[in-house]
Amino acid sequence: MDFLNSFINNFMEFFNWANLTAILSDPVNWGIIASLVVLEGLLSADNALVLAVLVSHLPKEQQKRALFYGLLGAYVFRFLAIGLGTFLVKITWIKIAGALYLLWIACSNLFDLEVRWLRVGNVPLLPYIARKADDEEGESVQNKKMGFWRTVLTVELMDIAFSVDSVIAAFGVSNQVWVLFLGGILGVLMMRGVAQVFLKLIERFPELEKAAFVLIIIIGGKMLAAVAGFEISHLVFFGLLIAVFVGAMVLSTIRKKAAHKDDSESA
Repeated sequence: MDFLNSFINNFMEFFNWANLTAILSDPVNWGIIASLVVLEGLLSADNALVLAVLVSHLPKEQQKRALFYGLLGAYVFRFLAIGLGTFLVKITWIKIAGALYLLWIACSNLFDLEVRWLRVGNVPLLPYIARKADDEEGESVQNKKMGFWRTVLTVELMDIAFSVDSVIAAFGVSNQVWVLFLGGILGVLMMRGVAQVFLKLIERFPELEKAAFVLIIIIGGKMLAAVAGFEISHLVFFGLLIAVFVGAMVLSTIRKKAAHKDDSESA
């Protein structure tokens, strides 16, 4: 019974207006929300294009409706996931599992890794980590002709799949439901509305995409440190965030100039 009451009270934080006012009046919380929005945008910019491909076979007016229903579904998922997650993440082993998952997601994207199985016949026996095969990279999204509601369901499922990584990462940054929820919904809204801005930013500074995964490694480390009783201050976290993104932009600029110089010399 205590478990159920604690679970319900965690969801009731969404409707605690006094707590909401206190949260929104704290500049540190707005800094956390801004960092979540930027992280969501960098991780999910190309996802908006995937969703656009999924609805492209529908008439124009139905495309907007399908994406709108998908947006509502993304918000409902975040409401449930954040309310449940901020409760579960207080459990030590779940926090460790979440941190390890984030570290794996980041490292697998940075170093093109995947989990494979050592098989005897068709029976998988032992998992091992290996680099992705070249033919598995850059898989395209197939646009299958589906009816309106099947398309909406597909968009909803894709939205949820795209949300998992960013929601888990958000738990490593804050444990306040409204901070996480606002960061999530604003991030999704930006991902849908200004995806092209993030894509152009990544095109101009390619290392920013890797920087987002470096930030996820920092968040995963922050979660593991919290388990060990060591809390990283918001000031240190924001400092690392700025250093990672500024460093990525500088590195991208240096590499572009070097590549341009090599092209000029070879011409």
